[in-house]
Amino acid sequence: MNTTERDLRLEMLNSLLTTPHRKLEQVAEIHQLIVELDPIFYGHLAVWYQRHGDVRDHKEVFVAHLLTSNLTEHRDAGFMMLQEFPPYQVARVVDFMKQQQNKMPRSARTAVRRYLKTRESNPALFDRAALRGRKAMKHLYASLHIKPNERANAILFRDTPPEGSLANVLKQLAKAKSTAEQARLIVEFKIPYTIAIGAIKQLTPVVLVALINSMTPQEVINNLKSLQARGAMDHPEVKKLIDSKLEEASKSGRVAAFKAQIAADTADFDADTVARLEKVTNEQVKRRGTIARPTALLIDKSGSMDNAIALGKQLAALISGITQAELFVYAFDTIPYPVTAKGKELTDWERAFQHINAGGGTSIGCALEAMRKKKQVVDQIILVTDEGENATPYFSEAYKTYCREFAVMPNVVIVRLGTYYNWVETQLKQQQAPVETFTFAGDYYSLPNLVPLLTRPSRLDLLMEILDMPLPVREDK
Repeated sequence: MNTTERDLRLEMLNSLLTTPHRKLEQVAEIHQLIVELDPIFYGHLAVWYQRHGDVRDHKEVFVAHLLTSNLTEHRDAGFMMLQEFPPYQVARVVDFMKQQQNKMPRSARTAVRRYLKTRESNPALFDRAALRGRKAMKHLYASLHIKPNERANAILFRDTPPEGSLANVLKQLAKAKSTAEQARLIVEFKIPYTIAIGAIKQLTPVVLVALINSMTPQEVINNLKSLQARGAMDHPEVKKLIDSKLEEASKSGRVAAFKAQIAADTADFDADTVARLEKVTNEQVKRRGTIARPTALLIDKSGSMDNAIALGKQLAALISGITQAELFVYAFDTIPYPVTAKGKELTDWERAFQHINAGGGTSIGCALEAMRKKKQVVDQIILVTDEGENATPYFSEAYKTYCREFAVMPNVVIVRLGTYYNWVETQLKQQQAPVETFTFAGDYYSLPNLVPLLTRPSRLDLLMEILDMPLPVREDK
């Protein structure tokens, strides 16, 4: 892999990992660029992201591009990967292919047909899919003109679900007179919370317990605000059950890393619940890998850099939770301010930063100069800044001196935010220093995406890991 190819792939990867969540047009643009410039790399990246990525938009667009690819191995991989999605994501993939790509190849139709027929052949699997994704399932059958079997037709289109089907149980739930009967149906048939609350007029503590018992840890996090609004937090036994689900969430392999943090930020929960949600986030981030290299996190606190300080706290908590090596944290304007926390949780870093306020000029190199004088040697440096330097020591000069004195060349990751420049990046590239840039656009979902890049020995190692990821093979053709 020559330098030009490597840089291009890294640029693609950086763009992919930092594209804002839920901005599908930006997601589509970067995917189109990657698939045109390097289709082979794109296929391996799609599989790697399916296993390690967080943003559903990316996963859907990856599969859409694979299914419409000219490469047989891509179409086969997309065929297999589509089978793993829930119905609503399959519907989104189909709509993306039709609306954004103006394509719906025969192999893609066959993949969706296989998806639906596999579920039809397993009544329990079909019922669960139809209950959670009824609208999406109907959309798939109708938009692709796929004929459902008799049972699927009765459940989805005729609204005459057969005895024993989950759709029939839902009708019984809506008619149930007693809370005991409602609770029995919910527990016995594991009726999802979002479905049940539409069928039940009054949620009593007994029914809430039944619902929460049948929820996954991720579903509890997703619906925590709704549960609070329905009085779940006011009943000690129900609250205890919620707490146990949050404890389970911190150990689960099927919980999105920053969903818990976002849930904590968007509702007015008690301190105990907030602490539990923060623990979920911290534990999920740790599952991404560990940082084995000494690291410096340097945060710009110059005038108008309040958002850099806020981001710095999040990054400090994220990195300190997964590092096995030394971590040095500094905030800087024209002088460096060492920041130390008494623990590794976000609340510990909130306290550590409480007296750090934005103001003053900008010398990005001053923190690195302080590290040189204190003989704090690191292998990677993370800069949170807009790259606008206006005072000495300048970072590129301080970096040159630091490298010469300690015989090291730390990798530099610039996390840009606000109205940024490319001053520091340009200066470092001129002296052939290893530098990567990430643009943070306020989307905290993108932060866990930094973890794979900080935990690998080098960016080349990450690229090789992606290229070594085998594509799923379709064996039934």
